[in-house]
Amino acid sequence: MTEAKGRRAASRQVLLASLWLTLLVLAVKVWISWATHSLSLISESLHTLIDGFSILLSLISVSSSLPSGREGWGHSRLEAAISFLLVAFLGFACVGLLAVSLQQLESIFTTSNAVLPVKINPPLLQLLGVVMAISFCLASFERYQARVLDSIALRFNAKHLFQDSWLMIVVLAGLVGVWSGSTWLDPALAIVMVITAIASCCRVFAWQLPSLLRQIAIAPEALAQTIHQVEGITHCYAINSRGLVGRQVFVEMHLILHPECMGVARSIAERVEQVIRDRYGPAKVVIYIDSTEQPKNK
Repeated sequence: MTEAKGRRAASRQVLLASLWLTLLVLAVKVWISWATHSLSLISESLHTLIDGFSILLSLISVSSSLPSGREGWGHSRLEAAISFLLVAFLGFACVGLLAVSLQQLESIFTTSNAVLPVKINPPLLQLLGVVMAISFCLASFERYQARVLDSIALRFNAKHLFQDSWLMIVVLAGLVGVWSGSTWLDPALAIVMVITAIASCCRVFAWQLPSLLRQIAIAPEALAQTIHQVEGITHCYAINSRGLVGRQVFVEMHLILHPECMGVARSIAERVEQVIRDRYGPAKVVIYIDSTEQPKNK
């Protein structure tokens, strides 16, 4: 139990640091895109916004599992409402950026003077290079911590941060091309970034959707019956489950083991987790091993 709390607390600290750095990177990207009038950079910033929101949801989910009086494994209606607001904002931004990008491409190839020039200079390119390096370092740090802490949330967010970093390389190369005179690269890359941002948003919500749902995923009685298939367990209680069966389920429970089995508690916990996964599909299981005396109010 202490080890599980320690891992969640460490994951919370990593996610919190990642969130602040991601917001800093987002602010720099938006400022540079505003100063340079770059459509591709502002479109790529949508990826960073999505990554930051995914980290925020993961942070809330991990924090809600800590002793705070809040129900574990599930976001409130507030986070769900903010999620829908984000989707609405992204939809509006993507449609607007696509329209402007197509208009600029048409103006470029028809030799029109209506195109707003992209103002690129070496110092701004160097600053973007630093931002890209920060993103890569942050993604690498999260992936390392995901292995150390065995955190699914950190692993998922690290994957998306790496994707954002690689897309930033493409945009940076495109801006170098724009600086060299290929002005069509900026709106063309903006269209690509918008399309990939839509795909990225769909992946984030497909992964985060189970933790946004608060209803019980599996009846506690059914879970108790499944858990008792593992030898050495005398009682299980305080069983909670959230998510979607078959996609991702979050389960939290307390177990009381036979006194002779306390030495193999870790092995029993692993077997319980495997039994739940075999029957209900992908699952993240948090198990608390209590003393041999069951609390009266549980």
